[in-house]
Amino acid sequence: MVGTSQEINQSTYRTGYYISLFGAALILLWIGIFKFTPTEAAAIKPLVENHFLTSFVYKIMSVQAVSNLIGAIEIIIALLLIFSAKFAVLKKYAGIGMIITFLVTLSYLFTTPGIWKVVDGVPVTDFFILKDLMLLGFGLMIVQNNK
Repeated sequence: MVGTSQEINQSTYRTGYYISLFGAALILLWIGIFKFTPTEAAAIKPLVENHFLTSFVYKIMSVQAVSNLIGAIEIIIALLLIFSAKFAVLKKYAGIGMIITFLVTLSYLFTTPGIWKVVDGVPVTDFFILKDLMLLGFGLMIVQNNK
């Protein structure tokens, strides 16, 4: 028996939601783990040290400790996302964590000197950061759908 149009739409929505949920969790988990490496700690230093909200951290912590802290936050948000599939109460916290994290990371596009370049007449940047725009949107959706 074929489902109704509404059942099919709900099934498609649910499938898309869980692909987005676990995809975001995978990205956060993977990037969070990578923050524990010296390579990533050095790579994020120019971003962190040039931002008005985060520039102070290197005065109280080492480059690796800052990266580890950021990585731990990303891993925690990833775990909140994963466990929110079973425990709905965690969705709000995962969404809020995503919103804060990705607003800060996207703001690095405006605070880091030299992050924008012009190549063949087209402004370009580290496109890796731009994925955070989609993740910010998903975080907003999670918070909104949690009400």
